[in-house]
Amino acid sequence: MSSGSGATLAYPIVQRTLANGLRVVASPDHQTPTVAVNLWYDVGSRDEEPGRTGFAHLFEHLMFQGSTHVPSGQHIGLLQAAGASVNATTWFDRTNYFETLPTGGLDLALWLEADRLAGLLDTMTQESLDNQREVVKEEKRQRYDNVPYGDVMERMIALTFPADHPYGHTTIGSMADLDAATLEDVRTFFRTYYLPSNAVLSIVGDIEPEEAFARADTYFGGLHSGQRPAKPVVAPLPPLTGTERAETSADVPAEAVYLSWRLPARGTPAFDAVDLAFSVLGHGQTSRLHKSLVRGSELAESSGATTLGLIGGTSYGFAYGRARDGVPVEQVEEALVAEVDGLATTLPTERELRRAQAQFERHWLHELARVDSRADALGEHATLHRNPALVNTRIAEVNALTLDDVAAALTSVFRSDQRATLTYRQEHA
Repeated sequence: MSSGSGATLAYPIVQRTLANGLRVVASPDHQTPTVAVNLWYDVGSRDEEPGRTGFAHLFEHLMFQGSTHVPSGQHIGLLQAAGASVNATTWFDRTNYFETLPTGGLDLALWLEADRLAGLLDTMTQESLDNQREVVKEEKRQRYDNVPYGDVMERMIALTFPADHPYGHTTIGSMADLDAATLEDVRTFFRTYYLPSNAVLSIVGDIEPEEAFARADTYFGGLHSGQRPAKPVVAPLPPLTGTERAETSADVPAEAVYLSWRLPARGTPAFDAVDLAFSVLGHGQTSRLHKSLVRGSELAESSGATTLGLIGGTSYGFAYGRARDGVPVEQVEEALVAEVDGLATTLPTERELRRAQAQFERHWLHELARVDSRADALGEHATLHRNPALVNTRIAEVNALTLDDVAAALTSVFRSDQRATLTYRQEHA
């Protein structure tokens, strides 16, 4: 399956919606006798209410604690015994659960997913809630609190979004909110969002679409659809003013500076254009930041830039530099800002743009080559953009962007005076 500058891929994609509203996406691939099952729920941290943060991520844990016909702890065990790899993730815009296993295990995977969708609340107790609340706290300690720069996302989000914005808190949420959560609070969240009509089931691999739909209907078709929650339209935020600044001291290996921007919502040509600009600025060793700050002036030991595409009106992007020993972090910030401004005054060259597009294409093809990540991509585009077939056209869309498109995006949303700034200083005993 080749791709050129305007290439459209041709992965087979067939969709069907069950009577209860569950959208099923099937994509056959008979190269290996395996199948990937991926279930996307249209709920993430953006859907949480003030004082009730962390619920979406909490369910990533609770969903493995047993259901009507599955004892606590057996969900993963049964799948692993069938040769499956299993996991789940939470993000601002979604929660997803997935497993990849030999084709003969498909019925087991679908039965387990349907059983916990239908019957998680049958077995949810105060004890299981308390237990998983502690698991989440330990995860926060290990991943956020006790690693260098582990709180950077939390701090940058606080600078970039208003506190009451849907994206104004991290997916792991507030531990105080989780402590205050009652069993009924958590049950209400599940009843609101964990519905067939609020989910997309992708089945990819060694099975024909009609058989996939029949299996999906067997296990999910009898579940009550419920009322799909309304998603309020969130207006795009204006650019930052450049006055949003914060400084922190921590036990970090190097002093560092992070700059963040509000960007267009994902799913728009403007977001894709600015994403390519971020790639030119800070993706890999050919990027401007690496060539200038790391290899050239040797002010920074590392640098980079990346975007986080979000669908609720406003995405987010950041650039950073970590100072070499003896280099004042202010000097790194000055050089970082100079490169940002330089991107607007010395626009990406045709070669830089093509390299950024090639990086996107290489990553996209790598992701779609595997049935598990292809199932994930289908669920992603069906859930967030209502169209799983976009996986076949994304390369062509990104490759169609021109230098003029990138220049327009840079002018509108990516100036150095439209940034928030976070500085990490090293703690001195």
